[in-house]
Amino acid sequence: MADFDIHILGCGSALPTTRHLATSQIINLRDKLYMIDRGEGTQVQMRKMRIKFSRLNHIFLSHLHGDHCFGLPGLISTFGMLGRTATLHIYGPKEIEEYLYPILKMFNQNLPYKIQIHIINPSQHTLIMEDRSLEVYSIPLNHRIPACGFLFKEKQKEAHLIKEMADFYQIPVKCLRGIKQGADFTTPEGEVVPNKRLTRPATPAKQYAYCSDTAYYPEIIPIIKNIDLLYHEATFAECDAARARETYHTTARQAAEIARAAAVKKLMIGHFSARYEDDLLLKKEADAIYPNTILAKEGLILSL
Repeated sequence: MADFDIHILGCGSALPTTRHLATSQIINLRDKLYMIDRGEGTQVQMRKMRIKFSRLNHIFLSHLHGDHCFGLPGLISTFGMLGRTATLHIYGPKEIEEYLYPILKMFNQNLPYKIQIHIINPSQHTLIMEDRSLEVYSIPLNHRIPACGFLFKEKQKEAHLIKEMADFYQIPVKCLRGIKQGADFTTPEGEVVPNKRLTRPATPAKQYAYCSDTAYYPEIIPIIKNIDLLYHEATFAECDAARARETYHTTARQAAEIARAAAVKKLMIGHFSARYEDDLLLKKEADAIYPNTILAKEGLILSL
């Protein structure tokens, strides 16, 4: 079972190339799937990576530029052909209704499942989704149209019960859940056994932030401070910094400056412009500022 994996389906920018697909990622948190953005071509990539369509119930759209949402109608149709019955939850800016409803009316009138749209205010940092395993927060970004990133915060797991101690004290099954959640145990003789003697600390909860598309925007730093992994767009190299400013995108160097200032544990850069034949140019620029940088790549699976 995957603990907390990031699957890169596509990491290119708006202009299609033979090197990269349009932007899309999937988070696999203990076999529950959460999709971020939905560019064209990612259904095929899901097949190649053996990702189970049926486990995907939540899709988060950062903004409504085509390279981040044109693949959504096709996926909705595929779900219908696969006989899906579970509700599909889609999160995005208010314009998503204007985009999706005409398509659904024309091509998907008799879907066997429901689609529930959740409107996000891209200018606010707020909780937008929560389940038993995860909290998802919006991250305001600075792009040409309303856009936001997403912070995925795993909920803290329960402590690990030490089986030998549970056997030694003959702890009843009905008490085990409370002990995992921090309770002490009182023996029939009245002895209080402290929780720290019965358990080992749980693995620390993981955090992942996705920030694409955006101009250089230091305002996000407090939100992503000390997280395990930051995905930040690095559309351009420094030689094209003027173009980055014009299009409200980021250079690889700027992405690394954000990662360094936020003291994140690892940086992954992506959303590469089609003008660069070799992404290593961008990695080299980021490495000069923040050495713990990796390149996004189609098919990459990164475990936190």
